[in-house]
Amino acid sequence: MADARWPNLVTMFFRQADRAGERPLLWFKRDGRYAPLTWREVAVQICMLARGLRSLGVGLGERIVLVSENRPAWFVADFAIMASGAITVPAYATNTESDHLHILEDSGACAVIVSSRKLAQNLLPAVMRCPHIRFIISIDELALGQQPDFKVLTWREVMARGEGDHTNIRAAALALTCAETACIIYTSGTGGAPKGVMLNHGAILANIEGAIDVLSEVDLDDEAFLSILPLSHAYEHTVGQFLPVAIGAEIYYAEGIDRVAANIAEARPTIFSAVPRFFEILQQRITQGVRKQGGVRERLFLSALAYGRRRYLDPQSFGFGARIIDLALERLVRQKLRARFGGRLKAMVSGGAPLNIDVAIFFRAIGLPVVQGYGQTEAAPLISVNRPKRPKLHTVGPPIKGAEVRIAEDGEILVRGNLLMQGYWQNEEASREAIRDGWLHTGDIGEIDADGDLRITDRKKDLIVNSGGDNLSPARIEGLLSLRPEIAQAMIYGDRRPHLVALLVPNPEWARHWAKVQERPDQVEDLVGDASFLQALGAAVGEVNRSLSGIEKIRRFTVTPRPFSIDNGQLTPTLKIRRHTILCEYRSQLDALYDVPVAPKAK
Repeated sequence: MADARWPNLVTMFFRQADRAGERPLLWFKRDGRYAPLTWREVAVQICMLARGLRSLGVGLGERIVLVSENRPAWFVADFAIMASGAITVPAYATNTESDHLHILEDSGACAVIVSSRKLAQNLLPAVMRCPHIRFIISIDELALGQQPDFKVLTWREVMARGEGDHTNIRAAALALTCAETACIIYTSGTGGAPKGVMLNHGAILANIEGAIDVLSEVDLDDEAFLSILPLSHAYEHTVGQFLPVAIGAEIYYAEGIDRVAANIAEARPTIFSAVPRFFEILQQRITQGVRKQGGVRERLFLSALAYGRRRYLDPQSFGFGARIIDLALERLVRQKLRARFGGRLKAMVSGGAPLNIDVAIFFRAIGLPVVQGYGQTEAAPLISVNRPKRPKLHTVGPPIKGAEVRIAEDGEILVRGNLLMQGYWQNEEASREAIRDGWLHTGDIGEIDADGDLRITDRKKDLIVNSGGDNLSPARIEGLLSLRPEIAQAMIYGDRRPHLVALLVPNPEWARHWAKVQERPDQVEDLVGDASFLQALGAAVGEVNRSLSGIEKIRRFTVTPRPFSIDNGQLTPTLKIRRHTILCEYRSQLDALYDVPVAPKAK
């Protein structure tokens, strides 16, 4: 359990390593199979790398940018940077050259650790433009074509330097206080240039305490986490790395989003976190798989789903007969499903964006323990989360221990507590705007119900105010549209307009199936001008409109065959849409929809 006597994150790790010794800590794929590193092995590597960094002249408070996929070296580098007295600056593996340049220049980093030649392709051109970078450490071989102006060292070389140094890293780490900065995490920039959020050791330790308090409901013992979200994201950084250390858990690193299902079966985790889009895709795959099986299995699954939904939504109607049937379905369906997910799951945590209530209930109904959390990087990051044993899935649960939450007069969610950031790196104006009178102004709109559970309605800056003065939530409508099998992605538009319109990205699998049945070209690019194809999409929009109020209904839409993606800058690394970037490309098409009297346009 978390210990209030831990002065910092590094000491927390070393004390836990002393207790755990030769037990496995980090699991990674080697030759196609998961292989472990023990707590003792990881502790030795952290000490060697920290000594190596100190031998290279890294000083107290200097910043080191870390660019890597989720892997044991990420863990080692993060703790070693902190142990050397420096500050970790995580950067997404998906960053562009301009993203890297902004972080390198803004942070004033002295060095960079990068994992591979592939990730170095976007990073090195940015490093070349930053004369303050003294050296790069490559975890894998980079094989540079020409010698750059800065020093390039391999991971092994720096480890070797540390092996020859006898500095007592554990003793040095004890000098770090809770008030000192542990990391600077740059926000994903859904609304502009990313800002560097300074989190001290105390804020992250306070967040861990709150998370442990929540998980105490599921009897913590012999836990295993599957690390899926990027460790450069504040949520995975705290909940996927520091929390497992605090409770003595094992960490398995997923191979990538396409391999998560297989990794779950192999690792048999008890806890993992993912973004809502992962759960939406997983729901579709489960449903499609059951539909293909057909027959008795499909009917049993649908019965388990129906009874599970009823048990959650209307428990008062669940009489003796219903409980007997539900118990039988538990054995015939839900136990087998849980076995496919490793058989040990205690919590599947959705975070990073709102989870559609129907998706959440789907997983609960079939026996998989989904809960929804809410947080912000500026709060280290967890603020509230559903309680595992009594989740209210239309909310994000009550605030965690140590987080005080209230709602401002305009509906904005305010947060106070030791978990808050120190401020934005070198941006006092933005820091003063974000934290006023000790309260973090989250920019989110919400309400607290009679049970003390928090419900998020929208981002304050994302709310659409139509020409009639009505406040509308685009995220909720976009979520409903993207649940349709015909639609992969959607963005709603309509600020200061008489009604809402939408930009839709068709689901390519559905589009190919539709084209085959209709004997049309099977490329989405060829279909977006087809009137029958647009009519089919219009029918899907119509189905969604049936569940919306009059002012929420989508009156027109335009179609693009090009998905929103991280590569084109229209999604953040956690798969949230960047509205301002999308509007730069599609604003004229969306504006034109208000001039169209009847039919939707296609791009």
